[in-house]
Amino acid sequence: MATVHPEHDLNCLTLEELEAHARTMMDKQTRDYYNEGSDSNTTLRENTTAYSKYRIRPRVLRDVSRIDSSVPLFGHINSVPLGVAPTAMQRLAHSDGELGTARACKKAKVAMGLSSFATQSLEEVAEASEGNPNVLQLYLFEEREHSRKLIQRAKKAGFKAVFLTVDTPFLGRRNMEIRNQFKLPSHLKVKNFAEEESPVPPEAVDGEGDSGKREGMRPKMQRKASRAGYTEGNRRVPPSGPITFHSHAPNPTLCWERDIGWLKQECGPEMEVWLKGIATGEDALLAVHHGVDGIVVSNHGGRQLNGAMATIDALPEVVEAVQGKIPVHVDGGIRHGTDVFKALALGADFVWVGRPALWGLAYKGQAGVELMLKLLTDEIRLCMSLAGTTSVKEISKEYLVKMDNSGFVSKL
Repeated sequence: MATVHPEHDLNCLTLEELEAHARTMMDKQTRDYYNEGSDSNTTLRENTTAYSKYRIRPRVLRDVSRIDSSVPLFGHINSVPLGVAPTAMQRLAHSDGELGTARACKKAKVAMGLSSFATQSLEEVAEASEGNPNVLQLYLFEEREHSRKLIQRAKKAGFKAVFLTVDTPFLGRRNMEIRNQFKLPSHLKVKNFAEEESPVPPEAVDGEGDSGKREGMRPKMQRKASRAGYTEGNRRVPPSGPITFHSHAPNPTLCWERDIGWLKQECGPEMEVWLKGIATGEDALLAVHHGVDGIVVSNHGGRQLNGAMATIDALPEVVEAVQGKIPVHVDGGIRHGTDVFKALALGADFVWVGRPALWGLAYKGQAGVELMLKLLTDEIRLCMSLAGTTSVKEISKEYLVKMDNSGFVSKL
């Protein structure tokens, strides 16, 4: 008789299978929006394939009967050195949305990142998290008052840190998004900015005044147009209208000297300030110089500068520059527990996964995210034991080699 493993979903035993299920369950617009990178998708692909250049050097004859995969993070104990990265508009994947992700993270005892452009509010997510640590991914808008309000709300809701996205002065070119003319369906809202969507009479938009009105009828209300910022000569015109991702998230005016100090002042002391999108040793040194609390090595999931380094390849340079002064996290392309082990061996303190959570949502809502986290947790713990490590702090570059293009192996 065949052995039955009731703890497994026999239709979905890997993240690769989870992605395949999600592809069939998402509509084309959602699937393309979530899964594409910029331009020819080179960096998107390399984020994943770059892990194959590294091989694990397992040690044997060590007592691995007890494995401790936990790590401290934001005053909590994370069950594994992994969290769910902030990804926008999760209700596109499933009606459970960000609340389902939050509850799954709570159950798995892992941290959750929340996008500013979530389809459920940060207060709702904090309530669903029930004390499990959350971080807020932040776009610092040109009109800072919008960001100030969001920061104050996050403080009040108990968020542990702000992850400032620093790699979006402009948006990368995402061709399928352009071709599909992507927009959020009318039944969904970007909940953190819902109060900004004040409807206006049509005459305030198109300048028609009273023309076309019928006596005694209320004017039909429409959403005011959102416009991106632009530079005209020496004058900078900031974005206007209700806050949307495409009009307000890009901010080419961000700079070290003016903005990091302001953000630290607004967030402190309740929330830490991290920079998400660091990819070089030079910028890592500047981050330390400006007193940020941590770095996330990231290339925005391959959605910004096509041709940029895969994050696992950028990681060692950043780790070397920081010299342990602040923690270094990494995201992008992690699809198996062995990828997590490799990132930790290269010096990361923690990793974040984004798209796999969206695939989990599309598959089975909250239960799908729980499944994704269970798969990765099981793989991380098994990898640790088979490599001969019993705690995360033991994982180092001594457990890795790198393959060059000719197939030769070199120790790190």
